[in-house]
Amino acid sequence: MSVEPAAPVQVPSALSPPAFHLLAKPSGSTCNIDCTYCFFLSKDALYPNDKQRMSEATLEAYIRQLLEAHRTPQVTVAWQGGEPTLMGLPFFARAVELVEKHRRPGQVVQQTFQTNGLLLDGAWCAFFKKHDFLVGLSVDGPRALHDAYRLDRRGQGTFDRVMDGWRHLRAHDVPFNVLCTVNAANQERGREVYRFFRDELSAQWIQFIPIVERATEETLAAANQGWGDRPGRGTRPLYTQTGGLVTERSVGGAQYGRFLVDVFEEWVRRDVGQVYVQLFDVTLEAHFGRHLLCIHAPTCGYGPALEHNGDLYTCDHFVEPGQELGNIHETPLVELVASPKLRRFGDDKRDRLTGQCQRCEVRFLCNGGCPKDRFATSADGEPGHNYMCAGLETFFQHTRPAMQVMANLLRNRKAPAEVMAWVAAEDARRDPYQPCPCGGGSKFKFCHGDRRA
Repeated sequence: MSVEPAAPVQVPSALSPPAFHLLAKPSGSTCNIDCTYCFFLSKDALYPNDKQRMSEATLEAYIRQLLEAHRTPQVTVAWQGGEPTLMGLPFFARAVELVEKHRRPGQVVQQTFQTNGLLLDGAWCAFFKKHDFLVGLSVDGPRALHDAYRLDRRGQGTFDRVMDGWRHLRAHDVPFNVLCTVNAANQERGREVYRFFRDELSAQWIQFIPIVERATEETLAAANQGWGDRPGRGTRPLYTQTGGLVTERSVGGAQYGRFLVDVFEEWVRRDVGQVYVQLFDVTLEAHFGRHLLCIHAPTCGYGPALEHNGDLYTCDHFVEPGQELGNIHETPLVELVASPKLRRFGDDKRDRLTGQCQRCEVRFLCNGGCPKDRFATSADGEPGHNYMCAGLETFFQHTRPAMQVMANLLRNRKAPAEVMAWVAAEDARRDPYQPCPCGGGSKFKFCHGDRRA
């Protein structure tokens, strides 16, 4: 049994960011289901023969250093996995105690918790409600779409068990958001997926995350089998952000854009101010020059990931060799997040844009997207272009007119929901067969101004 060294004392400096969003993985890559697209399952190869459970010493070091490192009054303690419920309720009860022990006067701490929902019951949800946790529930849509890839270790669907967890959240009035991956199974069903979340799950906060699993010619066949250790899959590669190919489960770049447009066309007509879709909210903020989501900010590097043993990595998507920043038992967290390595990682996002990206008229909204997706070739033949470019440009161009209307409403101290009246007027005015201002025209099933929408 290893003994962790005492956690060092840290003092924030002018070089450290005033705030950052760290994802903590107390159970490492360990999970109780076997989603075929979850490349994080392969990360157990980084810690062979390790139980992957965060010790109390690491827990306290993490909480103390996180609170000490922030120079802002708001701090988020974000739990992810793997599956964090595998740590058990007492672990998180202790986390709450440690937050109270170490937070400074005036610090407001929000704990967030991402889960697959299978272990949620009355005790878990009563705890979440009592301590004001915000819970993210992973659901990929109605049963057939969810069960396409979100399987248990027997290869069976998990939809019914996730819905049981959702019912417990609702029964205890726990605030929750839905995290939905967009993948090959649901990429053509945007409006159906959105309506399911809104109408069947009563979700008011929704995130859509594209599944992009990179592979090389050598690893593609194994990657297509999935990343878990289910019998018959053979030897799994350790997933790293390398290779210019994608698995058969990955969303297409153009398809991702159409999915978002389908959702937006439903949302902008009836749900503005009632349902909050993360990408729509942050796109509106970007029209004011404020980038609240790392993937579309000019630079990144303020979203590191903490493993169960205190190892800190540059990003949740880059938990891999060469991306480790250090260990919080050896180097204070505040020094790690201010390190030249992390700053260089973040600045490379801005400094390595392709020429095509630099010339793009919606660059101010997108900023080249997430570095993990920059493995395609630009129209000029330049490497390092974003695989999602076609879809992202489609989305940002398509939503731009309505986003500008909402931005003007906010500038005039009016509710963005008034955009729905503008859309209704545009629908009534426009010939349903006239090309859409976004340039998409009839290639979209639901395009801006299309009366069929």
